[in-house]
Amino acid sequence: MNPEARIAGVDEAGRGPLAGPVVVAAVILDPAQPIAGLADSKTLSPARRETLALAIRAHALAWSVIEVGVAEIDTLNILHASLAGMSRALRALTPAADFALIDGNKLPPDLPCAGRAIVDGDALEPAIGAASILAKVARDARMRELDAQHPGYGFAVHKGYPTAAHRAALTRLGPSPQHRRSFAPVRQLFLFQGD
Repeated sequence: MNPEARIAGVDEAGRGPLAGPVVVAAVILDPAQPIAGLADSKTLSPARRETLALAIRAHALAWSVIEVGVAEIDTLNILHASLAGMSRALRALTPAADFALIDGNKLPPDLPCAGRAIVDGDALEPAIGAASILAKVARDARMRELDAQHPGYGFAVHKGYPTAAHRAALTRLGPSPQHRRSFAPVRQLFLFQGD
């Protein structure tokens, strides 16, 4: 590959939760401005992620963050919604990427450039690690906003993941507009309520 090629890392946050969007980020790092400490966002403390996100936004050649909402997740399913978000995140980069490194084992069918899927790429490729950090920081911020809009579910704490506290709130309050109806624990509540 051309050493001058702009290589984007792409990753998502929020495939497993019962509520909220899946957030996808794409990042083209600047080889002239390396960022120390890039890693899989799940291995970093929230404070470290925030610090690194600021550095990524300041020093990357290009970055984008895309939200794929609950309605699209329920329509497409979570895998296809995530893949659609990956293509959108790449298309939003300026300058555009010449090549994409995608975290996971599948490539979106409509990539705007050539690409390669890498399992555990967020731990192996700094650009994917950077994307995982931006996606996680953006999604966590979004879940804090949704917590204020839909109090009682604890979105700010569990970020929509199916914790015991979240399941208890879901049973007590019923699903909010931000809950993914296509996910079994939420769908079962609708069936139970005769909806």
